[in-house]
Amino acid sequence: MNFSRNTMTALIPLLCVTVLVCLPAASLGAKKPKPDFQIKFATLAPEGSTWMKTMHAIDDEVRQRTENRLGFKFYPGGVQGDEKDVLRKIRNGQLHGGGFSGFGIGSIVSEARVQELPFMFESLAELDYVRENIDDRLFAMFEENGYLNLGWADVGFIYIFAKNPIRTTEDLTAAKMWIWAGDPLAELFFKAFELSPIPLAAPDVLTSLQTGIVDAVYSSTLACVALQWFTRIDYMTDVPITHGLGAALVATEALQKVAPGDIQILLEVARPQLRRLTEKTRTQNQEAIAEMAKEGVQVVNVDPATRAEFFQTGREAWTDGVGKLYSQEILDLVIDLLAEYRSGNVNSQSQ
Repeated sequence: MNFSRNTMTALIPLLCVTVLVCLPAASLGAKKPKPDFQIKFATLAPEGSTWMKTMHAIDDEVRQRTENRLGFKFYPGGVQGDEKDVLRKIRNGQLHGGGFSGFGIGSIVSEARVQELPFMFESLAELDYVRENIDDRLFAMFEENGYLNLGWADVGFIYIFAKNPIRTTEDLTAAKMWIWAGDPLAELFFKAFELSPIPLAAPDVLTSLQTGIVDAVYSSTLACVALQWFTRIDYMTDVPITHGLGAALVATEALQKVAPGDIQILLEVARPQLRRLTEKTRTQNQEAIAEMAKEGVQVVNVDPATRAEFFQTGREAWTDGVGKLYSQEILDLVIDLLAEYRSGNVNSQSQ
């Protein structure tokens, strides 16, 4: 991959926690015949992205296994609006589902965002272990709220990128930090660090970096490259502040006329495909760090004492979300599972 500042073509502005990497568009071949039921599915990811390649693969296999009784009609590239617009259109019956980040996911099942709490996970292995033990509970919550979770499609660990090096909490306080307008979880983080961030819609971030309205952002490494934010920052702080969620969701009301067996096929196809997408995204997040370094972005190493201070301050925000975003019960469950994993006393499906 070559992400040269001079040669990288402009991408559609997408939300920073959407799974992104534009690749040459796949040949979709001849127009597919319309299935008996068509899931109208919107996403901010552009046609040709790894996300859309995966969704087309899911569509092809579902059509084949259901003998074209079930399939998708995609609206990529944000043509149906941002996540708030898509959720409204699903409620109105104009759409049936979509690809969502933690922001949209939390609008449906806020407790799912316990997975995005600041400084919760120190490794992907920890996340995988916790998720293995809470997925059934969370998937049931989605269904209770009228949605089928086809599978997670994670964004990855989120880092702070800035025009000036951020090595300490004082450096963070001095930064003109962007916040995704209206995101309650991000607000918890910034409140813990006593910051006054600048709220902006994600598509406005690049211009705001160019004009100096903000000089620091948070993002996965892959999204920072794909959104071209890396061309307007010089430093990446090596402390992951959270882990970004992603998921493909479909309203259960829209599937009322679909046979239960076909819905089961949809899940059997989608969940392994989206898991493979997450694995690919994890690899590409690592590759993106190397690509940014080639273009002059420097990784800021935080000393152990300051790192511990970041973690302690961020984790103090966890209780602020209890009763607002998630229950004390699920927070305690995740904390206990992490302790169990870190002690080496693992017990799969211990919910």
